[in-house]
Amino acid sequence: MIEKIRGIIEEAKWPTPRKRLVIAEQVNEQLIGTVSWYWIGQETDWLAQGIVIFDESHWQRCIGYEAFGLWSQYLFDNMPQIVRLDLRTWSGNHGMQGLARKLGYQEEARFRNARLVDGEYYDGLGFGILREEWESRYPQGFAYHLFGSLS
Repeated sequence: MIEKIRGIIEEAKWPTPRKRLVIAEQVNEQLIGTVSWYWIGQETDWLAQGIVIFDESHWQRCIGYEAFGLWSQYLFDNMPQIVRLDLRTWSGNHGMQGLARKLGYQEEARFRNARLVDGEYYDGLGFGILREEWESRYPQGFAYHLFGSLS
């Protein structure tokens, strides 16, 4: 998968707005993961997004918080028609649940025993944030929240 993504990047073949971006170490260009989105209902401008950090050694280092926050901001900025963002996870993924809550997403759905992981059933979870909630939480944008004035 990593080589496929690297090839797409090198060939510069991507749509606008982007459907996927990579997460990489700036210093050594090491590929860490991806962020992406997909339509739940295009007719209502309803989409869900996700994040994958490939190597557990990069978990719990705020990389996901920075990447997913910037990705959420990118989607709101580049898709003015959307009024909400969703993400889906499962009840055993405590890191993703914490990330969602830290960014201001609220748990909106719970599908009991809907996900089978390693032979065990877990609840499927849906989190969401409305555009007005995002803008109220990050009035100058998420990058400003992270880094302050860049000038």
